[in-house]
Amino acid sequence: MSNATTQGNTRTFNGLEIPEAGTFVIDASHSAAAFSVKHLVVAKTRGRFTDFEGAISIDNDPLKSSVEVTIQAASITTGDDKRDGHLRSPDFLDAEKYPTLTYKSTSVRHVKGEHFEVQGDLTIVGVTKPVTLDLEYLGVVTDPWGGTRAAFEAHTRINREDWGLTYNQALETGGVLIGKEITIDLEVEAVKQ
Repeated sequence: MSNATTQGNTRTFNGLEIPEAGTFVIDASHSAAAFSVKHLVVAKTRGRFTDFEGAISIDNDPLKSSVEVTIQAASITTGDDKRDGHLRSPDFLDAEKYPTLTYKSTSVRHVKGEHFEVQGDLTIVGVTKPVTLDLEYLGVVTDPWGGTRAAFEAHTRINREDWGLTYNQALETGGVLIGKEITIDLEVEAVKQ
């Protein structure tokens, strides 16, 4: 059972000040969808997606809130044009055949304080698998134009092979060129509509 009381454009939920119920659209210019993966066993390659959109629907019962995000696969960038082209190819994201990646939440659980777990379905190259985001709620603020903004950070790790992304090369010294585990880091600022 949730414990929510209302105060102005915010309310208190289990001792945490959260936004009133409503739809918050992700402000992509103030948000980031980043990832990292092991390269050559010992190093990391980092990248991000630059074209994405989504909305967070905050319910009267905060634990019934939801989020939906769509990412344009072709917007992947790692700072290396040749590698980015390979990541867009059928070896990886097959961006021409599967132009979007999507995440749709299925449930929210309050862990403690500002920490929540968001369960949802992540679809990559047409394959949908459950993924849990460890979410930290950073707060709500009124911007200089009178809008209400909420901020979140979320993190997870996935095994890319669960989505059939199995391309790799063995190294002479042992191990593989590209790690299986991908770390995903999201920074989200969203504006109430």
